[in-house]
Amino acid sequence: MALVPNWSAGAAVTNDPTVDAATKATFQKLADAVFTDRTQALVDGVGSAGTRHTSGFRGSVRMSGGQNSEQTTALSQLRTRKSLLAKLGEKYSAGSTQVTLDATEVHGRSAKVAVTETTTLTYKKPAAKGPRTTGFQAHHELTFKADRGGDWQLTGIKDTDDGYLAVNQVAKPSVAKAKTTAADDGPPDAPRASTSWPAAANPKNLTGGAYDYKAMVAYAQKYWSHYNPDYPDYNGEADGGDCTNFVSQSLKAGGWKHVPGYTNDFHKWFGTADIQSDSFVGVNEFSWFALSSKRVTPLADVYQADLGDVIQMDFNRDGSKDHSMLVTYRDRYGVPYVTYHSTNTYNRSVASLVASYPNAYFYAYRT
Repeated sequence: MALVPNWSAGAAVTNDPTVDAATKATFQKLADAVFTDRTQALVDGVGSAGTRHTSGFRGSVRMSGGQNSEQTTALSQLRTRKSLLAKLGEKYSAGSTQVTLDATEVHGRSAKVAVTETTTLTYKKPAAKGPRTTGFQAHHELTFKADRGGDWQLTGIKDTDDGYLAVNQVAKPSVAKAKTTAADDGPPDAPRASTSWPAAANPKNLTGGAYDYKAMVAYAQKYWSHYNPDYPDYNGEADGGDCTNFVSQSLKAGGWKHVPGYTNDFHKWFGTADIQSDSFVGVNEFSWFALSSKRVTPLADVYQADLGDVIQMDFNRDGSKDHSMLVTYRDRYGVPYVTYHSTNTYNRSVASLVASYPNAYFYAYRT
């Protein structure tokens, strides 16, 4: 990635500085440098003393002292994550990050810059015929402040997706509000799945049954980054974003049939462009429907999950599940890989999730 030259600070100015096309382009390059550094911190062989891409920005557009400190902390956390992943047998041989500028909003000496990050990581030892890469798209808002000389400093970075679930992110994931139902509804309680690897064998029959698991996987692979316009997009909404909506769509593509009724009855399940049941789009309601309808059975260990199975997470252990994912690959070492929305991600290993969120509760469902 090309770095911008070391510009000298300009003279003091009275008027608000102008954000022209060149300045916007440099905002984008600095954002690219920030997230490239974070991706590279996960790549095998890249040491802690490696050159930081952000170090080439001085003068007219640069990092603030506070953001330099936050970046150092983030990189340290990600290197620790890399070590945990290595213990679970997962390493990345290369990483690539590209950032596009979506919008710039300027008010006097303050600018907010919306960007989309697209990152791909290459597995160092991919399984035969397995995924060679994992990747995601994440959205961020960067805040810049102009000093008295008219030079812009990056002062804040905010992840704007619901999930905060990219492999190079260090922010705490968002959690859903705890769900309550009437006492006589009796929603079933899913047992937690172990995260011990390797797991006891629990093979899945992938052919000849009622559902087409390959169709589920194909749907998830097609729509992981660009959403199907036949359904609403819940990314940016509260309580988990679009993750369960995406999983439900994938299951429907593989043969799950609608159960029509009231939207708030967790015994019902349906989703179209115009109306969706709570169980189609809600993390906890999905679990209640799936278990009560007998369309799924719980798995004892998250590493037993196979194609078309569903994995959920409760990040803060409050009893309310926060995130849903679909298994889209399983390697020969017994590690499932998941694809999900919010943050849009494809073929992320369960090992990566366990290493990144060691305190989370996991739930696994055989479909």
